Amino acid sequence: MASNTPNSNAEQFIEERLIAGLLTGSFLQHKELLDLLEDVDVRYMRQKTLLHVGVGLGKTDWVEELLARGADTDITDDSQQNALSSAEEMVRQFPDDVERSKVLQLVTLVHRRDQVILRPLEASYNRSTDHLTTVASPECDIASLKSSMDSLRREMKSLVRQLSSSLDELKAQVCGRDALLRCLEEAVTSTVEDVMSVKVGLGAEASLSQPTSDPARARQECVDAMMRKTRIVYGNRVDGMRRLYERLYDEDEFTACIIKCLSWKDRVKVIVDLESNRIGRMKEEFVNLDGTRENGNKWTSYCDLESETLYFGAKDATFNYNKSINCLLARGLSQLSLKLVFNNEGKPFNKGDVERELEWIRAVEEVEERRKRGQELEWSITYALERRTQLARVHYLAASVPRIITQNGSTEGRALLQQQAPLVFSMYSGHVIRALLANTRR
Repeated sequence: MASNTPNSNAEQFIEERLIAGLLTGSFLQHKELLDLLEDVDVRYMRQKTLLHVGVGLGKTDWVEELLARGADTDITDDSQQNALSSAEEMVRQFPDDVERSKVLQLVTLVHRRDQVILRPLEASYNRSTDHLTTVASPECDIASLKSSMDSLRREMKSLVRQLSSSLDELKAQVCGRDALLRCLEEAVTSTVEDVMSVKVGLGAEASLSQPTSDPARARQECVDAMMRKTRIVYGNRVDGMRRLYERLYDEDEFTACIIKCLSWKDRVKVIVDLESNRIGRMKEEFVNLDGTRENGNKWTSYCDLESETLYFGAKDATFNYNKSINCLLARGLSQLSLKLVFNNEGKPFNKGDVERELEWIRAVEEVEERRKRGQELEWSITYALERRTQLARVHYLAASVPRIITQNGSTEGRALLQQQAPLVFSMYSGHVIRALLANTRR
């Protein structure tokens, strides 16, 4: 049963880290915390247990471990759903999700086991309360008990065999899935380099280029495509703008992935002032994502999500490479990619993906907690946290990942993100980049 005793600070810390682990990682990374947890059925928000959360997220490894530690499948949350009914609901919502089907199998097996154990005990209890004044025959009671125990052993052996078979099958599928993902990643990379290049000049029709297996040529085609989407309204240093795209392509896998994705998108527009580091001549005023009215003369870049246009002041970045300015180009292009790939107001997840939305909210909360504890945070992370709306906070945090990597370099930037915003970095690398890669194939 779930504990109703208030948690100590240590217990609360353990439970918070376990919830974070459920959202982002394997239970193997948090096994020591599970060992420290006194009550595996402790309740959280909306009366949910860890098992409820694991089932809702479709985390097979977590569900398996929690069940092995005795998690109660009959506990209901405030919506009166237990683990079994929740698992059944998840399978109805996501019928093609193999992991959720496995979760349902695991929960069903353990639920049946618990019922097999409880049924004879309840029957025995009922008999004892119904016949308190009757003197029972010892021989009859012993024979009945032996029969019940034999039946229980047979059913338990059958359940163990089914569970073992399901776990073996699950492990085989997980290994196969990992191998498939590696093959898919290689295939995606190859496809990006080999597939057609869309020419999107003003008034020109899209045309196809010949496939290429040459990485240098693939890079050139992506940069060429971005240049065709770029309109320089002040200045004429076209080669400088090209070098910015090339540097972003070469900077890191994440920034290269953004360039690759946007190079295939017809609706991308980049408007550039090469004579200024501010966008005021192109966009005098604008309203930021959280409703704040801004002056363009104070901004180097602004991504207008509604018109799917990036405004960029690039004087110092093109004449003398300036990372502080170029990282704002990386952020702006990232914002464009979020809008075009997910089509959800700039949110880094698809419409209706409630679980992913909750994961991003938790990522924001984690960074906010670090700030409250006085941890020093990179400027773009702090800027995101200070936005007025949840939409703007999530959007700018996601877009801060390529910005920080461009500002600090691939190795140092990734290490900084892992230190200051690990959940944000995990969500971006594990979900956003997958979506961008999928869109490079179209």
